[in-house]
Amino acid sequence: MYDEILCPTDGSPGSAAAVEHACYLADLADARLHALFVVDETIAGADGWDVVVEREEERGERALDAVAAAGAERRVPVENHLRRGRPHEAILDAADDYDADLIVMGTHGRTGVGRFLAAGSVAERVVRHSEAPVLTARLDE
Repeated sequence: MYDEILCPTDGSPGSAAAVEHACYLADLADARLHALFVVDETIAGADGWDVVVEREEERGERALDAVAAAGAERRVPVENHLRRGRPHEAILDAADDYDADLIVMGTHGRTGVGRFLAAGSVAERVVRHSEAPVLTARLDE
């Protein structure tokens, strides 16, 4: 049923829950897992951009290494990908590029004011616009 599974991660506890689900499903389906970290280009202004990007890329490498380690525990093949852009757009583009049959990602489960202050949810945008099914693993705050 699934050959290619995309698992966007930001290294957060919510992402860790999604990684576990993604590895489990990839193992069951004998699928390849594509781990994705997106360096959000909207997080910094012109001043200090290079420093912010460098830090985010380092954080991304650590998050991707954690997915690869989780995949190795289940003998699931994992390909790590690091991209720059607006997170929801980069995730949707990656899903197309890797022919993802499923996207598995974390969500913080914010509601009300917390959701409003977070300027919308990346997971919500992916769910609304993805052509592939999206499984979300919720983390309650």
